Amino acid sequence: MVVTECDGFSSATEFANIVAMADDQLNLFSHSSLAATPSSLPRPCLAVVVGAMADDELIAAIAGTHAGMADTVALAEEAGLRKLASAVPALATVCRRFTGFGTDAPVPEQVAAISALAAIGGPKAADAVARTIERREVTGQTLAVAVWAAARLESILPIDIIVELLRHAAPAVRADACRCSRADRSVIAVLADLLDDLNATVHTAAACALGRMGRPMALPALAKLLDAAPTIEVVEAAAAAVADDDTVVLLGRLARNRPDLADAVVDALDACDTALAAKVAASLRSGRR
Repeated sequence: MVVTECDGFSSATEFANIVAMADDQLNLFSHSSLAATPSSLPRPCLAVVVGAMADDELIAAIAGTHAGMADTVALAEEAGLRKLASAVPALATVCRRFTGFGTDAPVPEQVAAISALAAIGGPKAADAVARTIERREVTGQTLAVAVWAAARLESILPIDIIVELLRHAAPAVRADACRCSRADRSVIAVLADLLDDLNATVHTAAACALGRMGRPMALPALAKLLDAAPTIEVVEAAAAAVADDDTVVLLGRLARNRPDLADAVVDALDACDTALAAKVAASLRSGRR
């Protein structure tokens, strides 16, 4: 490995001490509690020259135990940038290696590895993230990153783990657990409770999850969201929730008032097996010509 000289930092260790705080070092999701620190923070250079590494060399370095924090973060990021599917086992190894760390703060190596898995995508990455959560290799704020990645990758989590995450104290974990939910009696019961969650993000995610499962109990919440806070996720969930005529009318009105959501509304109405949905979708298409 080639270690560069970092302006303002005397060593890779000093670099490692601030790597988790860099404002865009890991480029994770915007709503995360792990995001951004002051932009005045000095921007460190990468401790390892990773761009010139061959794929197999990069993977071996990730899986090795000799890399420091800064090196591991840089290596994992590079694997994510390359979308290197063959790096999935090595990235999973990084998560296992740091099991038990990070109760009070995120573990930069695990965060970088999980972020890379999310960027790589595919069934193997989805399974790796699911196993990381199921084996409790991540905790605290790092768990929040893992559940976000699981939702993005559509990882299949065990039902008992989903229920546990739906009841987690952190709203971000509860919301992303909703996106990981599957139709199961115990999951549906907790999601129904979360319709009354005081956190708006959790409330919305629970309504959308129930809607995607075709549960009419979600329609009152989804109808309010269509009026007050419409998104593509809300549109798709409302249409999937055995949408009644009132919901179809709301979707049609939304498409006319929000052209940016019109395509999503038409697609959602097409998926509804009702005469009114077909009529409204046809009318919307005609109006766009």
